[in-house]
Amino acid sequence: MSVSVMVVDDHPLWRDGVARDLAERGFEVVATASDAASAVRIARAVRPDVVLMDLNLGGPSGVEATTMITGSLDGTRVLVLSASGEHDDVLEAVKAGASGYLVKSASAEELVEAVNRTAAGDAVFTAGLAGLVLGEYRRMAATPDEDKPQLTDRETEVLRLVAKGLTARQIANRLVISHRTVENHVQSTLRKLQLHNRVELARYAIEHGLDVEPEGT
Repeated sequence: MSVSVMVVDDHPLWRDGVARDLAERGFEVVATASDAASAVRIARAVRPDVVLMDLNLGGPSGVEATTMITGSLDGTRVLVLSASGEHDDVLEAVKAGASGYLVKSASAEELVEAVNRTAAGDAVFTAGLAGLVLGEYRRMAATPDEDKPQLTDRETEVLRLVAKGLTARQIANRLVISHRTVENHVQSTLRKLQLHNRVELARYAIEHGLDVEPEGT
């Protein structure tokens, strides 16, 4: 089944061009929108798998739209596609519930991969941006938090790799354990943290400043 996508951007040429490119690559582009209010309204009506969201919409921001969409549509994930790579913008998007963040300078191949991975439940960031967010929150880890659920060393290692965006099979190869063992660790961690999926798991790692280094550092 093809992945259904909605494209939100206030620049018609860019919006239509992205929608056309995705459709030509096999995605089902079910809707487009030019502002936050219509994005939320249309997303609730068509329930796409992925909303490709710009942040600067000339009024209420894409962050606000992301908050409303992710808060009301369990099956819809938001992938930010923005011209900005600023730390604060990335951070706010993640806090709003975005599953990933891609800058508009990304290639068509990178965009296609990011949409597919977002639909599959992965957390996707343009190279370097995850490090910015993780670096900010890492300072929070210096303050002991007795209320934090206690994870085993292996669960913490798997959590780090999930936050980097690795798939379960890649994690299994990295740690030289079985795919099933990785899934068991992921499910155990989800239960301990009272989370529902890998996107929420990656967001937890970011927001709680776990010692996670992005690939390539």
